[in-house]
Amino acid sequence: MEKIYRTVIIDDEESAIDNLCFELQRYAYISIEGKARNGVLGMKLIEKIRPDLVFLDVELPDMRGMDVVAKLKGSVSWNMSVIFYTAHDKYVIDALRAKAFDFLLKPVDSDELQTVLTRLCKQEYVIQDYIPPVSADAGKPFVVTTPTGDLRFLHTSEIGYFRYQSARKIWEVALSNGTFLPLKRNTTAEQLCSYDPAFAQIHQSYIINMHYLVMVQDNRCIMYPPFNSLGEELQVSKKYKKKLIECFYQL
Repeated sequence: MEKIYRTVIIDDEESAIDNLCFELQRYAYISIEGKARNGVLGMKLIEKIRPDLVFLDVELPDMRGMDVVAKLKGSVSWNMSVIFYTAHDKYVIDALRAKAFDFLLKPVDSDELQTVLTRLCKQEYVIQDYIPPVSADAGKPFVVTTPTGDLRFLHTSEIGYFRYQSARKIWEVALSNGTFLPLKRNTTAEQLCSYDPAFAQIHQSYIINMHYLVMVQDNRCIMYPPFNSLGEELQVSKKYKKKLIECFYQL
């Protein structure tokens, strides 16, 4: 039997709710169980219905959708997937990369919705493990040196992870604009981890920014957009798994 996703919609715009409900009618496995117009009512509705899926507007009258997720963390004991959607692409244009399944733009496009739901059915994201991304101005700036001796000023929010290129014997940093910046040859993992408490080594060749970590599945780090679409297998080795957990609780 096909799984039925008990669904809640949290949005203050009646027209947006109506449009989304109309689009969701095409999917027999989606059952809309409730609607809420603000964050407080939305959280109460979630606690009452215990839905499998929540469509959550980013901008609500009383709080942001990300705040709803943060407040629910720890109180949700069942598997619940969250899809953010918004009329304002300023929240997602850099992170979305047009392919991320956990964001939709209003008015909801039929094809985009189908893509999101197809991906959701294949792989669910659990709210207990969800950590909203850092804001654009988060993190104190620090300086890294490139192989050519150039100085580059970076913020924590620009960095998804570091990777070690054994052939070249250098570390590279994955930036939010989709590029990789090589660092000077004698840069060490210890130095990189010391830049910010959110930087945690997960493998001999990888250091991730914990703020962009959504979940660990099958010993792989699933990252928040845009770092989930770089085609990299961010494996967590047994040696560093305990440190990863310790880093999470220290944030």
